[in-house]
Amino acid sequence: MTTLYDVPAEDLIEAVAEKLAEEEAVTEPDWARYTKTGTGRELPPEQEDFWQRRAASLLRKVAVDGPVGVERLSTEYGSSKQGSTRYRVRPPNSTDGSGKVIRTALQQLEDAGYIEIAQGEGRKVAPDGKSLLDDTAGEVLQDLDRPELERYA
Repeated sequence: MTTLYDVPAEDLIEAVAEKLAEEEAVTEPDWARYTKTGTGRELPPEQEDFWQRRAASLLRKVAVDGPVGVERLSTEYGSSKQGSTRYRVRPPNSTDGSGKVIRTALQQLEDAGYIEIAQGEGRKVAPDGKSLLDDTAGEVLQDLDRPELERYA
């Protein structure tokens, strides 16, 4: 049986994002196209399917690291912010990602039944979410035609 650990993360996230878009389990809020994904960013994301990709990425991250809270995920999705963007005279500082984007996507995944709240520990993946990830990983593994993945077949 194929699990989410058997395929590359990027391919799995892309496939899960397509499934979330088809099911309409996760929908982009109106404010999301104007919002940056963290204080270290200058512009909002330009991808059309950003919200579904972020939700799929969060689902995978919660499945791998869970139970996990919004604060830890915000740190994980943070970036490096240069001290002075024009002259680059200070060393870079790390910044957190947007907690509202992460929290809203997690709440939508909860409503869809893919994530559940672990009391006092954050969020963990629900059985439906685990099966979605594993089934999608099996489909991705069949679609991949790369020689370095033949050992998993």
